[in-house]
Order: sequence, then C-alpha cells, then structure tokens
Amino acid sequence: MRERLTNWAGNITFGARRLHRPESVAELRAVLAGADRLRVLGSGHSFNRLADTDGDLVSLAGLPRTVEIAPDRRSVRIDGGIRYGELAARLAAEGLALHNMASLPHISVAGAVATATHGSGVRHGNLATAVSGLEILRADGSTAVLDRDHPDLAGAVVGLGALGVVTALTLDVVPAFELRQYVYENLPAAALDEHLDEILSAGYSVSLFTRWTGPDIDQVWLKRDAPLTGDLFGARPADGPRHPVPGMPAENCTGQGGVPGPWHERLPHFRMEFTPSSGEELQSEWHVPRTAGRAAIAAVAGLRERVAAVLQVCEIRTIAADGLWLSPNHEQDSLALHFTWIADTDAVLPVVADLEKALAPHGARPHWGKIFTTAPSDVRGAYPRFGDFAALAHRFDPQGMFRNAWLDSLLDCSASLRGETPGDR
Repeated sequence: MRERLTNWAGNITFGARRLHRPESVAELRAVLAGADRLRVLGSGHSFNRLADTDGDLVSLAGLPRTVEIAPDRRSVRIDGGIRYGELAARLAAEGLALHNMASLPHISVAGAVATATHGSGVRHGNLATAVSGLEILRADGSTAVLDRDHPDLAGAVVGLGALGVVTALTLDVVPAFELRQYVYENLPAAALDEHLDEILSAGYSVSLFTRWTGPDIDQVWLKRDAPLTGDLFGARPADGPRHPVPGMPAENCTGQGGVPGPWHERLPHFRMEFTPSSGEELQSEWHVPRTAGRAAIAAVAGLRERVAAVLQVCEIRTIAADGLWLSPNHEQDSLALHFTWIADTDAVLPVVADLEKALAPHGARPHWGKIFTTAPSDVRGAYPRFGDFAALAHRFDPQGMFRNAWLDSLLDCSASLRGETPGDR
C-alpha cells in the first residue's frame, strides 16, 4: 500500500500489502479469489493487532447500506459495513431501538459484535447478544447462513474475524424508548463499597468514572427512564454538563441533566455528530464476575499510584451473562474495568502487566480489542468453550485465510492443524 494505514488510535500501523474497498458482495468475492490471507477492517477501533495482516485488508464501508426490518418488527437485517450511529438513526425513524449501545456510536456493528463490545446495565447483555443471524462469506466464496437455531451461531457471533467475512447480520430490536441521563460527582468510597450493587442497578445503564487519584469515584453517569432528584448515596448532582475526562469539552457528550431524549441520544456517552479524535489514547479492559467486583476494584486501588500516573480515566460498568462462546461475559454476570490511557505505549504496558497480575485471581478476561499482555494459553483457559471455538474456526477456514499472527498464537494453530483442540493438551 502507498498509504500508511493505522488504527483509530494510531498505535498500530497495519502491515497489509493492499487495502480493498469493494462496493458489492460480488466485488468482495473477487477480492477473496485473489488473496492468500485477508482480514476485515471495521472502524479501526481496536488497540492491538487483532485486525492486522501481512496479506490483504478489506473495508466493508462501501457496501450498499442494508436496513431491512422484519414484518413482525422484532428484528432487522443489516449489512456488514454499517456503523451504530447510522443504524440507530434509521431504527429510531421507524419507532424501533437496539437494547443497548457502546460509548461511541461511530463504531461498526460487525466489528463491535465480533469482539463482544458492550454498553452497560445489570440486565443487559453485550452488543453481540442482539445477534440472531449471521451471513459469513467463506474463503471459497460460499456463504454460510446461521440463524438462532443453528448450533454454530453461539460460537460464530463473537468470532474475532476468524471464520470469514460477515457480510450481513440480523439483530433483535425493541420498540423505541426514551431515557434521562444524570451525572453525579464525588461518590464516597464507603458508599461504593457498601452499596455497589444498588448503585450499579440504579438505572437502565450506569457508568462509574474515576482517575484513581483518590479513593472516591469522580463521576456517576446514570441513564434511566424515571426522574431522579437529590443526592445519590452521597454523590451530588453535577451543576452542568460534564465530559468523563476532566478538561475535555462537554458539548461532545450526549444530553445530561435529566432531560428526556431518544434512546440513541442517551445510551452512548458521545454524540454521533462529534468526530472522535485519534492518536490521543490507548485502551485496556478486563471483565470479572460481578460477585468479584468489590475485590477487583480493591485490587486496582492497590495499584492506584501506578495506574493514575498513565491514566486519563477509568470506567466501571456491568454486563449481563450470555451463552456466546468467546464473550467475556460467557455464563457470568460481569463487572468491566475499562482504562483509557495516555498515548504512551512504553509507559502503559508495564502498568497493564501489573493490573493483569492483580486481577488474575478474580477471573479477569480481557476485552478482545484492547491492549493486554496475558499469555494466549491463559486467555484460552478462561473460556470453557475455547476448544470448541478453535475447532469451529478450523472447520470454517481450514487453510487459515482469515487468520493472522495474533490469531494463530491465540488459537494454537499447530494443535488445530493436527486435529487437536487446545483443551486436548
């Protein structure tokens, strides 16, 4: 490639020979026919080499937009290149909604689903749990169509791009709804310890933000349908709009102050019309069982000075359990600790390693698209169905067209090619 292509943050420069931008599935098939290794590039919002390749990259952003609402208005079929902000606006115009959204509406749906990206809420699964169907273009040009009754769907949804190119998805939808967003400041550490579950359950979606400069929580972002007045377990209502990162412009954030608004203008933290900056941050995230939430928070607090020195902000959220094989929330209600770091890889990586060591006793699973240094064997061991997924990936893509060095290491491909699964060793 003549152009120097990087991810959203600029910390990864892709090693691909070519970048393709097909405008139809037929063009995409032609790209596959001429490639030996290929990875799909979504919105580039991964912070590791998950999407990298020494072969070809393909962007699906040029595919025709597809938003086909089912006759019963309970699902929607979409193309593999659409982003959440555009889909949300189209659904809202039809009086429909998704069950949740991530902080940024700018990310691609297929990429977010493939990495189990999530919003927040004790009753709400990650974004991948909305998937009831996938259409996957395989290396030989055939299309695998999986619906909710297909035995492979639970393994394929959070697929890390290892099975093929997701050209279309079917998502569950619900009737459109309104939410109010409130921001509270300075939640006392004692209240967090004594009332953690109550605080995290106080709204449809709840996020706690801290810079770990002290024991208290800096901000609580609470999204709910009913009005709320007074303090929140000792935290005071903010006296105006806030950004999660101090000093950043609050006008980039979705409406606050308890003003009712459409679901897609309250669930994300940031407005769709705001263009996110790039190259100014790195990100890591770990999921632990909710039952270990207090202990995990205490483990991070034990590294407060180390963490705060390279941190912009940390967000604490919850995600409901699911049955997806590679979901970090597989069979466990989870608490997620998300870290937005300064853009200094050398300074951040030692702290990431310290956090991994501190959180490992609490069953931490890293977010697939973020920075982590956990050994592949330890990652595999955190997922009861990982061996099944490795076998599924080999069955869908026996020649490894859709893998890269990152996935080869994770999947332990030497074992897979011998007919074993990682669990056999």
